Amino acid sequence: MQFAQLKRREFIALGGGAAAWPFAARAQQRVRRIGVLLPAVADDPVWQARVGAFLQALALLGWTIGRNVHIDTRLATNNPTEIRKHATELAALAPDVIVAVTSTLGPLLEVTRTVPIVFTLGTDPVGAGFVDSLARPGGNVTGFMSYEFSMAGKWLELLKQIAPGVTRVAILRDASQAFAMSMFATIQAVAPAWGVEAIPG
Repeated sequence: MQFAQLKRREFIALGGGAAAWPFAARAQQRVRRIGVLLPAVADDPVWQARVGAFLQALALLGWTIGRNVHIDTRLATNNPTEIRKHATELAALAPDVIVAVTSTLGPLLEVTRTVPIVFTLGTDPVGAGFVDSLARPGGNVTGFMSYEFSMAGKWLELLKQIAPGVTRVAILRDASQAFAMSMFATIQAVAPAWGVEAIPG
């Protein structure tokens, strides 16, 4: 089934995950409402694949469009004006949950602090101010990160195992990206323990 058809039927993908409520809640046959806001276009093959994964996961969990779940989808490309407009529309529908990616979280949080928001493909939700901490997100936002920053420290550890004599390491990163800065901070924090000077590049 093509993404354009899925869009018309109000289906959507999360970055490979699926939301689920307890079986007891499903037994009541209350129709749950999911709002989805994505920076995508209808014919994007990456999002088409995610749509398929999400629909399959929903079906396996017992969720049927029109029977016990309704999905309101908004595709906003990467246009900030469109993202804000669709965020306002979705929040006004008062869904049970809104699924988003981190690039759409800012506008969503401007229009609702009560509707639960689950993000996928997150890079640095703490650094961006979307959650208080990874262990205790607080507020109405939680989700899934693309990177675990402690991995950056493991890279340094691996380098020292391969080349024990290394004492200075240049770290190449894009300083305009929050997640790159957080990863560099992790490397800087563990560098003294490995006898290494981490130099930004």
